[in-house]
Amino acid sequence: MMHIEEILEYLPHRYPFLLLDRVTEVTAGESIYGYKNISFNEPYFTGHFPQKPIMPGVLIIEAMAQLSGVLGFVTVDRKPEDGVIHYLAGSSKVRFKRPVVPGDRLDLESRFLSDKHGIWKFDCRALVDGKVACVAEIMTAEREV
Repeated sequence: MMHIEEILEYLPHRYPFLLLDRVTEVTAGESIYGYKNISFNEPYFTGHFPQKPIMPGVLIIEAMAQLSGVLGFVTVDRKPEDGVIHYLAGSSKVRFKRPVVPGDRLDLESRFLSDKHGIWKFDCRALVDGKVACVAEIMTAEREV
């Protein structure tokens, strides 16, 4: 399990763009599980949408990418302080199944699929109350900084 202090060692993101609260399980080179608590205080809810707040789909994808980035770092036993970073490089097979709203806990899963020439591919899911909210294949690019 990783609490926020350790997550911050693996991700360069900070408020308001850090979209991962906790990693609950990680197996290097295989899979990672974590979550993001969705609060009404999130800055994007003031405009998306004021009368019916819904977490933007692109931020759900970003949350899955951040979780996948942590798995990538753990797998190669490196951190951004070592001069490497995982950038979101692409997404495919994205499907949104249900809205994510304030009060939800967005459970995130990522499974390692492949690493070819520094492009990592992950099979990801985001769930609320055990029901799928989003699925996607996420690609990250591991690059020296």
